[in-house]
Amino acid sequence: MKMATMLQMARSGDVRARLAAGRDGQAAVRVAAVGAGLRTGVLDQLQLSPEGLAALAERGRWSDEGILEALLRVLTGIGLVSESQGRWTLTRRGRAVLEDDVVRAMYEGFSDYHVGLYEEIERQLTSGPGRRDVLDKGDVIARLSRAMDPFVLEAVGKEVAQRRPRNVLDVGCGSGSHLVHMLRAAPGASGVGIETDASAAAMARSTLSAARLDGRAEVIEGDARSVLDLSVGDFDLALLANVIYYLPVDERVPLLRTVAEHMEPGGAVMVVTTALTDTTFSRHFDLLLRTQEGGGMGLPDIDLLCDQLRSAGLEPGKPRRIALGEPLTAVVATRS
Repeated sequence: MKMATMLQMARSGDVRARLAAGRDGQAAVRVAAVGAGLRTGVLDQLQLSPEGLAALAERGRWSDEGILEALLRVLTGIGLVSESQGRWTLTRRGRAVLEDDVVRAMYEGFSDYHVGLYEEIERQLTSGPGRRDVLDKGDVIARLSRAMDPFVLEAVGKEVAQRRPRNVLDVGCGSGSHLVHMLRAAPGASGVGIETDASAAAMARSTLSAARLDGRAEVIEGDARSVLDLSVGDFDLALLANVIYYLPVDERVPLLRTVAEHMEPGGAVMVVTTALTDTTFSRHFDLLLRTQEGGGMGLPDIDLLCDQLRSAGLEPGKPRRIALGEPLTAVVATRS
């Protein structure tokens, strides 16, 4: 930026604040534009094959070629699409968005309910109806949460190696990746996954089948408290990964107690959760949870979580951060 331009900006307002606002705004536009490219199917159509504008519009059944071209120009500016001699094609970065499902889920989630929260925050502040992100976006949430899988899997793997469980339980098993990891780390073990969201439960079954582990584990759709009361068995190791904050605070001890009652003596309950801290994303996620239909959700304070584990009849060990720079925390509590 030229010195004369900088001086002119300095005379007219706060230069740093304006530059920061501009960077933030452009980042928001990029996320929204990629989300639009996914929701409309434009990027998926280009993944099939490069195409000219008219043919692409016909294939995607889009009637306004002018708007389609303008959207493609935006996606080109972001680096997801390129154009040569009237043909549009995905770039390497564009293919990565479609081929890495975690990346795709991030753009879908952040361009949708994560920013949608703030578009409707006035309604929430005036006691409007609660949001239904947790109820309606289970598939995207399960896929997006896999971004933390490397950290969760490492911590879970160490716990499995130390305890060598025979029966494992995954409460809120999501996509099933954690359950698969536990079964692989304990070759002689059997397992049960419990998931309330139908689409996530189907995903978990598919994950087990793809790993050829469906003969050693089952996925049950339903509320863990009801499912466990049907006496599905007792366990040496139970995992609740990124689950506890989806329950209202006053329902957490009853769930933990139910899980504890189905643990063998000396068995362990491992809770992995994003914790309530002063980081921006932690505060944002806590706000998103607090606006959900039914109320009572929120990120856990770790000291309070440890007290809740004790109230459930478990003895928690020392909490530990498992992802550098992130508020992802693991607490392992044992049943005496």
